[in-house]
Amino acid sequence: MIQDRIAARFRRMQEEDRTGLIVFLTVGCPDLDSTRQLVPALAQSGADCIELGVPFSDPLAEGPTIQASSYTALQNGVTLGDCVELVAELRPKVPETPLVLMGYYNPILRYGLSTFAKDASQAGVDGLIVVDLPPDEAHPLMEQCQPEGIHVISLLAPTSTDERIASACSVSSGFIYCVTLTGVTGARDALSTRVFPLLERVRRHTSLPLAVGFGISSREHIDSLGKEAQAAVVGSAMVDTVVRSPREKMVENASRFVEALSGKAMNNGEAGPR
Repeated sequence: MIQDRIAARFRRMQEEDRTGLIVFLTVGCPDLDSTRQLVPALAQSGADCIELGVPFSDPLAEGPTIQASSYTALQNGVTLGDCVELVAELRPKVPETPLVLMGYYNPILRYGLSTFAKDASQAGVDGLIVVDLPPDEAHPLMEQCQPEGIHVISLLAPTSTDERIASACSVSSGFIYCVTLTGVTGARDALSTRVFPLLERVRRHTSLPLAVGFGISSREHIDSLGKEAQAAVVGSAMVDTVVRSPREKMVENASRFVEALSGKAMNNGEAGPR
């Protein structure tokens, strides 16, 4: 039987009555060995789920931070195949932590949908977010991924129509990724209030957990979501912490940042990230 780590983790969040934390790393930035070290450390520090960004040459939804990280990874020669192999290597180290690949459709299409789904499943990939794949064009990918136990997770934005929301919810599994704003990724000082009407609209169409991303960079942002969302996604602020840290302090700084985001630092009586 295929293990559903995403469902199990969201059940745990609900039982613990808390908003979950999903963090994003670009695979291969600053190098593959860094990603190998970071994933287990961040899971230990309080990350409920880790999104692994697949480098792509035209990351149209990304702001400067993640664009730059993707460029670095591409310069290091990182491919979709490398990302799948990395998940296989990491899976024994984080046996219960959901690992979700996030990227763009072209590398998956070139890899081959059926081959990709089988390889990703065997590696231990739990979910897939394809930023530029609309729900009404996602069926070929879903037909390959769902039998392999890989959730295909839809993205919705404040500009999504009710029709698009209904369509996305009808085909998505795992959770729904709700974007806080219209624009690209990037850490921001304040959480956009536009996300709350979106969450209300999406909830009418699905019982799946809702995760909120784009612009979230602090524990205060996560707390402000209250019970409206089941998880928060921290991407650019996480990547910023990684790339701005000296190599010898990178894992420590990233771990402290996740502890602060998750509330683990406060529970331990520790300070936030330095």
